[in-house]
Amino acid sequence: MMTLVIGNRNYSSWSLRAWLVLRHSGMDFEEKCIALDTPGYRDQIYRFSDAGRVPVLIDGELTVWDSLAIAEYVAEKVPGLWPENALDRALARAVSAEMHSGFMALRQALPMNCRAQDRKVALSNELANDISRIDRLWNECLQRQPRMGGLFGEWSIADAMFAPVVFRFDSYNIQLSELSQRYVEWQLEDANMQEWLRMATEESEVIEREEIGL
Repeated sequence: MMTLVIGNRNYSSWSLRAWLVLRHSGMDFEEKCIALDTPGYRDQIYRFSDAGRVPVLIDGELTVWDSLAIAEYVAEKVPGLWPENALDRALARAVSAEMHSGFMALRQALPMNCRAQDRKVALSNELANDISRIDRLWNECLQRQPRMGGLFGEWSIADAMFAPVVFRFDSYNIQLSELSQRYVEWQLEDANMQEWLRMATEESEVIEREEIGL
């Protein structure tokens, strides 16, 4: 059985992405949770990967780190995690890659904090630009679909990549277009997202630097 090493569910956005892919794949896996920002936590992570970051997927003698690499590895084992249509699949990979490498202002100003509710932060120009870009991306994808659902119809890895953003927008009361807000609600209703949220609220650890907003 594979093992997924993750960080705090409340704060670790990259862990959420890999966890969702594995849950939607239907494959059995064990979880190893390392509490971040606690004494010796980096030593614990280095036991699993020299990259020193979570998540880490261990499958026998193979170790895969980085959420997108884990997603691609699982997708090679289980079909259907990327859209079936070649054009949709290319777009899904493009928006996933943009999320993977971009939106630095959003990451810094709106850290994922699943337990947080009704938080508000000042919107800098850089943050507003990131939010606007994501809103446009979501609309571009969703307008191509015959009904409300994932960014490419059925749930895909692209939805996993943006799942932490959904929690962020919900926590910090970010105003979005109507279509994007419906997408946020669709994601939040997902049983796996609800389970992650439940487990996050049961955690006791608090990382003060991630507690942003009034």
